[in-house]
Amino acid sequence: MEESVRRRDVAEAVWRVVRRDGLEGASVRAVAGEAGLSMGSLRHYFPSQSELHAFAMRLVTDRIRARVEALPATPDPRRWAIGVLEQMLPLDADRMAESEVWFAFSARALVDPELGALRDEGWDLLREVCDNLVRRFADAGAPDLDLDVEAARLHALVDGLLVHGVLRPARADPSTLRQVLAGHLDALVR
Repeated sequence: MEESVRRRDVAEAVWRVVRRDGLEGASVRAVAGEAGLSMGSLRHYFPSQSELHAFAMRLVTDRIRARVEALPATPDPRRWAIGVLEQMLPLDADRMAESEVWFAFSARALVDPELGALRDEGWDLLREVCDNLVRRFADAGAPDLDLDVEAARLHALVDGLLVHGVLRPARADPSTLRQVLAGHLDALVR
């Protein structure tokens, strides 16, 4: 099996352990067992637990980026924005798993500088996406937008929807998340 595929499989085993047992339970031994590897084999792919956790966290942004890059192009800024931003929300089982894992690692990022750098990179990437989307709205005929304020509002909205979707999925179900997002984007073009 190709090494990059095996590393991704191990990272997905980290995700399963984190979702089931919490980040504290994601020891090298537990992850090796989940991945069906010996500890020595796991250490071949990831020499340290820190490197393993960082790779597992980065996989979240890599998967989101791949989905966004696979979206069909559209000149409609609202449709494009919905397509892009929905890739970041917990709207199905896979995206819920990504969101839960991201939150677990983000909490650890408060005391782990490497995870902190990845958390900040993710924050900056989402802000850049929001900046670009708002700029597309302005270019498409919403010229009165304060680009910085609207990008900050959109960023905060997406962050909030993500938090609500993970913490209260029964109240912030996919339909509700989509409805709130669409309503906000509609307000941008009015």
